[in-house]
Amino acid sequence: MLNMKNKPVNHPLVEYIERLQTGQALLKDSPQNVLEVVGILKSYGVVLDAYSKNLIYIAENQFLVNFPFFKYFDGEISVQKLFRHWWHDRINFEYAEYCMKTMMWHGGGGLDAYLDSQEFADICKVVINIKLRNNPFMLGIHQLFPDFLIEQLRVSAYYSGLGQFWQVMADIFLTLSDRYDQGKIKSIPEVVKHIKAGLVADALKPITYNVKIRDKLYEIIPKSVSLTFLADTAVPYVEAVFFRGTPFLGTVSLNAQAYQVPPDQSRFQYGALYADPLPIGSAGIPPTLLMQDMRHYLPEYLHNIYRRSPRGEDDLRVQICMSFQKSMFCVTTAAILGLLPYPMDTENQSEQNANRVYLEKWMDRLKTSQIMEVNK
Repeated sequence: MLNMKNKPVNHPLVEYIERLQTGQALLKDSPQNVLEVVGILKSYGVVLDAYSKNLIYIAENQFLVNFPFFKYFDGEISVQKLFRHWWHDRINFEYAEYCMKTMMWHGGGGLDAYLDSQEFADICKVVINIKLRNNPFMLGIHQLFPDFLIEQLRVSAYYSGLGQFWQVMADIFLTLSDRYDQGKIKSIPEVVKHIKAGLVADALKPITYNVKIRDKLYEIIPKSVSLTFLADTAVPYVEAVFFRGTPFLGTVSLNAQAYQVPPDQSRFQYGALYADPLPIGSAGIPPTLLMQDMRHYLPEYLHNIYRRSPRGEDDLRVQICMSFQKSMFCVTTAAILGLLPYPMDTENQSEQNANRVYLEKWMDRLKTSQIMEVNK
């Protein structure tokens, strides 16, 4: 239980600190919220599974390909699939790439550090020379600009790293839906507990990246580097996509004199926890692609709620985005609790103080988020 003498003073989000300290979540518990969160994560899990498979396919089969025209086809090319691709009757893998590029740009974690190491550069040189040994033009480019192709492999490594991260998350979300259908998930704290258990269970899962060239396997991210799921992909992903993100074109001025975009990346607040759902559906807003993908896999019980809303399906993507944002606060809660310095029920005074400071720092970052809106 919360010790009153440890109660944070004058913090605008003190209510949410107390929630976390008493086993609750950043999203209030209600039957409606449970239904929305589980339903949207079921749809998200299906989409993430497709995203992850495609990212890993690109990393393993399209590396060092200058013009990967068919990278979204997962190796299955047909006229019918080509027309579906042109008609956009497909999964929008462009959004997966947007997340990958955002994650790479913001960096952080062991994956980012390894990709800047000399060890990685040395491995890349070997792979480049073997892969392109029959392509004198590209080898000449490599001699003139030695960092160019290494950067392409760095991007491929992020494709693989994000793909492996999303594989785990897709499994967590889909099993959450299964347990809800079985009557085993009935509250938001139980949703958070399930997600947290999944994160902890795979925390030390190795992140590796191997490519095959002429039937021989080459390790680009060997297991010996000791990159792991939680520290080196999950935490940087949460930081880059949930918190920082990137400014959406058309919503802010990128003119430096307008001062609408912070000069320091660490001050960015364009992530999923801060985004206004209303622009969803507008051109140039990347999450629109995700909402479009998720609308195809909505459970019927959730779709019925959207149909009964005042605008029906006219603003379906906006409604999906609002439910998705609620679910991301649940995932954030799981991540915060999973990284807590000490057990929440500790009786040690110094450990209680450390936990409180830790939670206050998280809440400091959420002051301008949509946390108040999702809890109305």
